[in-house]
Amino acid sequence: MAGGIPRGFVVAVTGEPGTGKTVFCIHFMAEGLKRGEKGIFVTTEESRNSIIIQASQFGFDLKRSEEEKRLVIMDALMRSDKAPWTLNALNPEELVQKVIEAKKYLGYGPTRLVIDSMSAFWLDAPAMARRHSYFIKRVLSQWDMTILMTSQYAVTTSEAFGFGVEHVADGIIRFRRSVSGGVLRRFMMVEKMRWTPHDKRMYEIDIVDGKGIVVIGPTSLRKEDVALPQKVTERMIRAKERSERELGLSD
Repeated sequence: MAGGIPRGFVVAVTGEPGTGKTVFCIHFMAEGLKRGEKGIFVTTEESRNSIIIQASQFGFDLKRSEEEKRLVIMDALMRSDKAPWTLNALNPEELVQKVIEAKKYLGYGPTRLVIDSMSAFWLDAPAMARRHSYFIKRVLSQWDMTILMTSQYAVTTSEAFGFGVEHVADGIIRFRRSVSGGVLRRFMMVEKMRWTPHDKRMYEIDIVDGKGIVVIGPTSLRKEDVALPQKVTERMIRAKERSERELGLSD
């Protein structure tokens, strides 16, 4: 990516469950903390403790960063009125309010924000994905934040939870997986990154205990080799178009 994600960008990190999205976000957050930046990690599908344990497996001490008031981990799964950083309702207005509150708590300076995942905010209304994503970007981009928003699709139901994020994002990093010879293989590709002459090849990656994501190198597989089945993709596209027509969002 010619040096990395530009400061202030909103980047969609998309893919199936188990492809490495959360681990990638932990790397992103840990690197920012290493560089002296602040961090806010919103977790909606895992608990705060789960994120801390995962990070420790790769050599990242997020709990220490919390204690030093350089990081806030906001737990939207194990919600509790007693917890200082939690979301009591999965709606974009409360998310934005809490993130701004955390930003003020951490103080001035560049801040990395992870929302893992955005899909949780529109489970009951997938058609609102694009509108919610735009609202979050419009408000939080004013607060000197570089943002990763993860989203996923469910192959079994053909439900797509990433179109809204991708539409408003400055960059798209897509994670994929396949099984070859009975072995799970993971891949990533930078599909979009404004201002950046990014690599257009697909890379094979691995998740290694004690290290995290390790880039093996460009793969000879084509994008089509690890893509969703054509029928599934077509159903997802039709669902997206139908949702946008209902909301009056289509061009």
